[in-house]
Amino acid sequence: MNSLLQGLSSCPSFIKWLEEFTAQYKTEQGQSAEHQYLSVTLLRLLRALSCQEATEDDVLDASCLLEVLRMYRWQISTFEEQDAHELFHVLTSSLEDERDRQPRVTHLFDVHSLEQPEITQKQISCRTRGSLPLVSNHWKSPHPFHGRLTSNMVCKHCEHQSPVRYDTFDSLSLSIPAAAWGRPMTLDHCLHHFISSESVKDVVCDNCTKIQAERILNGQSIENQRTTFVKQLKLGKLPQCLCIHLQRLSWSNQGTPLKRHEHVQFNEFLIMDIYKYHVPVHKSSQTELTQNSEETAPGTKDGIAVKPAGAEQPSGTKPHFVNGACPSSFLMSSGTFPLAAFPECSSPVYLYRLMAVVVHHGDMHSGHFVTYRRSPPSPRSPFAVSSQWLWISDDTVRKASLQEVLSCSAYLLFYERVHSRVQHQSLQSKVEQ
Repeated sequence: MNSLLQGLSSCPSFIKWLEEFTAQYKTEQGQSAEHQYLSVTLLRLLRALSCQEATEDDVLDASCLLEVLRMYRWQISTFEEQDAHELFHVLTSSLEDERDRQPRVTHLFDVHSLEQPEITQKQISCRTRGSLPLVSNHWKSPHPFHGRLTSNMVCKHCEHQSPVRYDTFDSLSLSIPAAAWGRPMTLDHCLHHFISSESVKDVVCDNCTKIQAERILNGQSIENQRTTFVKQLKLGKLPQCLCIHLQRLSWSNQGTPLKRHEHVQFNEFLIMDIYKYHVPVHKSSQTELTQNSEETAPGTKDGIAVKPAGAEQPSGTKPHFVNGACPSSFLMSSGTFPLAAFPECSSPVYLYRLMAVVVHHGDMHSGHFVTYRRSPPSPRSPFAVSSQWLWISDDTVRKASLQEVLSCSAYLLFYERVHSRVQHQSLQSKVEQ
């Protein structure tokens, strides 16, 4: 739990969302009932760990978080080792449950009162709930780790595409594929393995059935045509804060659990453009949309991702930028992303900066979690991103270098999206409008 809280406290967007989310409690309920909410307790802990809130003791006690989770019907033992990734999903799912319990739609009895301009918000009374402040936008907005996956199915016989299916995710749980001999395993290999296409046999194709029915003139009924479909996952909506879970669990031939200790290379900056789903466009308008749309990403074709450049390149060729595999000079860089050094990635839309790494030491039965995280910003520059890294193990803290961070065997990676100047200007113009 300590390692996970340190990782979450290094994500400013998540703390900001909690501040906006919990502001409603202070205005309508006061301080008496705040301890009942997970968001309030979690915010206090994360603000203290990020040096935004002073504490009376030198050591921060996080047992209050377990007490709140018990109110959400989670029974977590303090004497047994817990998995950091499972606890992450306990927190995010509980926050979603808390958000869903809040009123999103005003009662019809109160519409007339809300439409009267001479009545202030404090004077509005609700016939069903008592005081009724206007529903804020942060009640409706999900937490920054919330994203969406797309599932695309295409018939191999008639090339008919089924409707795209959307599923939500809070973290990307990536399996580690088998590495080729003599080649390092990179984060791009895990990401591409996650979205790689697969064949699904014996699937009913409505379009093939329709075509077959049109060929029969006497109106006889035909059986549903079953064909093979190609299925591929893509990222339909990338979150502001991206949590990546590297699956370290494997099974032996005898069925016993084993831990995979191999190192997966990752970088301080992560480009996710080639893994983003894009709505297929017609060829006539594809050129115009490619030039004008900000969402156009390299490495995609009609919503389908192609293999990352450099994932399988012949020997003797110039190495291209790949997430997790780049020159050593780039590994030593800090704070800035050298876009000029990689022309093929000169304008990434979905660029992420590494904020924290959770590492597990031990085997599948026991062990210990430690965290690498960025040093909290100074009060003079609260929005600045520090280049100093810290190694934290419970109450032990020491400085660490970026090279040490990138050399660890990561279990959880916490990234936060970096917006370019052009994107900042467009976001500001939308807010002003």
